[in-house]
Amino acid sequence: MEPLYQPHGVEERWQRTWEEERLYHADPEAPGETYVIAVPPPNVTGALHMGHALNGSIQDVLIRRHRMSGFNTLWQPGYDHAGIATQAVVEKELRRQGISRQEIGREAFVERVWEWLREYGGVIMGQFRRLGCSLDYERERFTMDDGYIRAVMRFFVHLYERGWLYRDNRIINWCTDCQTSISDLEVEYLELDESLTYARYPLASGEGSVTIATVRPATMLADVAVAVHPGDERYAHLIGKEVLVPVVNRAVPVIADERVEPEFGTGALKITPGHDPIDFEIGRDRGLPELTVIGFDGRMTGDVPDDYRGLTEDEAADRVVQWLKDNDRLEKREAYRHSVGHCERSGTRIQPLVSLQWWCEMKPMAAAAIEAIESGLVTFHPEVHNRVALDWLRAIRPWNVSRQLWWGHQLPIWYCPDGHVTCTETEPEACAECGQRELRRDEDVLDTWFSSALWPFATLGWPDDTLELRTYYPGDVNSTAREIIFLWESRMIMAGLELMGEIPFHDVIIHSTILAGDGRRMSKSLGNGIDPLELIEAHGADATRYGLLKMSSGQDVRWSSGPVEEGRRLANKLWNASRLLLLNGGEEVEARPSSLEERWILARIDATRSGVEEDLDAFDFSHAVERLYHLTFDDFCDWYLESIKPRLDQPDVQATAFAALERLLKLLHPVLPHVTEEIWSNLPARESRLIVAPWPEPDDTYAGDIDALASAQTAARIYRRSGVRINVIGDSQRIFEAVVRPSEDGRGDVEGERARLVKEIERAERMLANEKFIANAAPDVVEGERQKLAQFKAELDALGD
Repeated sequence: MEPLYQPHGVEERWQRTWEEERLYHADPEAPGETYVIAVPPPNVTGALHMGHALNGSIQDVLIRRHRMSGFNTLWQPGYDHAGIATQAVVEKELRRQGISRQEIGREAFVERVWEWLREYGGVIMGQFRRLGCSLDYERERFTMDDGYIRAVMRFFVHLYERGWLYRDNRIINWCTDCQTSISDLEVEYLELDESLTYARYPLASGEGSVTIATVRPATMLADVAVAVHPGDERYAHLIGKEVLVPVVNRAVPVIADERVEPEFGTGALKITPGHDPIDFEIGRDRGLPELTVIGFDGRMTGDVPDDYRGLTEDEAADRVVQWLKDNDRLEKREAYRHSVGHCERSGTRIQPLVSLQWWCEMKPMAAAAIEAIESGLVTFHPEVHNRVALDWLRAIRPWNVSRQLWWGHQLPIWYCPDGHVTCTETEPEACAECGQRELRRDEDVLDTWFSSALWPFATLGWPDDTLELRTYYPGDVNSTAREIIFLWESRMIMAGLELMGEIPFHDVIIHSTILAGDGRRMSKSLGNGIDPLELIEAHGADATRYGLLKMSSGQDVRWSSGPVEEGRRLANKLWNASRLLLLNGGEEVEARPSSLEERWILARIDATRSGVEEDLDAFDFSHAVERLYHLTFDDFCDWYLESIKPRLDQPDVQATAFAALERLLKLLHPVLPHVTEEIWSNLPARESRLIVAPWPEPDDTYAGDIDALASAQTAARIYRRSGVRINVIGDSQRIFEAVVRPSEDGRGDVEGERARLVKEIERAERMLANEKFIANAAPDVVEGERQKLAQFKAELDALGD
């Protein structure tokens, strides 16, 4: 072994070796219970960010541990085609060349997309490799693969045949830049400072007026009613009467509706079903017209005065306000800060518009998913996210599944000249209703939720490969960020239950979001993002994985380089300790303990194994790596190795040390795969790679010695803190001398140390007697205080009277 551990070169070499030896590969005919994770497929346009790196580390720990435990593991990799994002990137490149997609046509544009993907796509899989992720790269899937396309089409046809897909004019989120509808989940809400315009609508009878407040004066031209709350006494006398809409002088009714907020503005709401989601619902319930005055290009159109036609919304708003002033209809304008939807892809302000779209009725599938979560078949971790998922599922609305894109899954729908619809996976010879043969295919593409919903089983070849599905479906775990609960998790559960009759996974890990050091979200635009590849270059993949896992929790965390540096120190410490043992020779690996510290370290390793298994079963990765750190740094290196150094020339001591190191490496491997495999390959009598070596079995042979070093460790803490030496005898004295190497006098301030410990005991006892602290503090914080109290009391007892 080299004197210094250099991760670069070592990590890349082991990644190649593991793949070349097909140690990541999943075989559906292999024996053993299965353990399956389908990686949430990143956008094909993407690059590894901190969320990917953390999530990849979490999943790899689970996969490596189960692989070592004898499971037939599958970690399924792949990409999402990211329809809107990918099309936007390619269109931007076309604009740079001075052309547009419309100029080159759909077929040429789609070929351009494929060219772009072949050249730049899939970068993230190489980055996952740099992180050490043991995905079955041979199974790489893409949501535009031929087999995947067939699965998506089959799902669409299935829902159509169930009667849950229908075509309707409904209000949608329209992006004027992307020129497509987008889902509610792809809308980003930003706070904007705008103006609230108060306009008077005169009664058609000429007897007074009602004042409304609006932040969008241009949409007045599409007003079809004014609504008030039925319990608002200010307007009770107006219900049923008519008012005149400014500019267009249209007579519209005053109606009562409980969805009106009396506290907003004047309490009277202009109803514009063509340009507002709430107004649309009120209009549908009341049978009101659905007028639109803003087109899909964002400009004024439709039934508007000629001098408004073609204006932008802002230009039209200025003209409306001026009309109100000129006609004594403007009561006032005031500053107004509110949340406005923007397309998360382009940053363009969303236009709510009415359009003929394909919709999917979600409630029947949502009901099955709700039952699965409520019954515990699927559990989110932390458990608070069970409620988050359930709240969304209970409030679910029909889903807009069509997109006006040129890239993605084209709808499997054909129309005849009479407008009859035929929905099949392949082009029919004739219309199913009238027999006409001149059919036209719908040019819309499917929303990506069809792709995401099918991921756990479409990647396994559904509906054609039964062997793969029998073996690897359902899976076990899905790990992701909280914003994906709606984008992926809930929809995968719904689709799995509907198509497969089973949930796609049992546990959903919602990992923390790593924020910038100042508490803001990491962002390219803010310039506060951290590239995980730079961390890997600086510290190595193992250190990066350790640091990310150490920071993981159920809460968002602020970035700190400390845990990554701690991981680097741990890898170096492990390397140096292993090198020390190897330099002293020895060819046997067998636990033959003959001293207190040898029995103690074997007991400590087994106790840590048990604790790490409990942590990983609870998806508590932070505490798992903390246990491993203390086992390696404190127990194995600082106490055990220092204690046995004088006897390292003895065969039994060497054999026991190698046996202890072997077990330690196995426990560390899921977290630090590269350095542990490199050390493992240098140990004597290796029969397999560490990646497929068996996980340590429980062994309580030496459990009675778990606290055997307590006296020596208590003496060490007191001496290191105060210089006071306490009396220890026998093995405890020998171990204390070997590890601490105290000076001869040992004359410290005994009384000062005793007084300090008394104060610490009193503080800890007060804290643990505080019922609010016990009730509100995290369980591990409370337990930590209890452990401190016990330690302080033991140290005070050790000082004597």
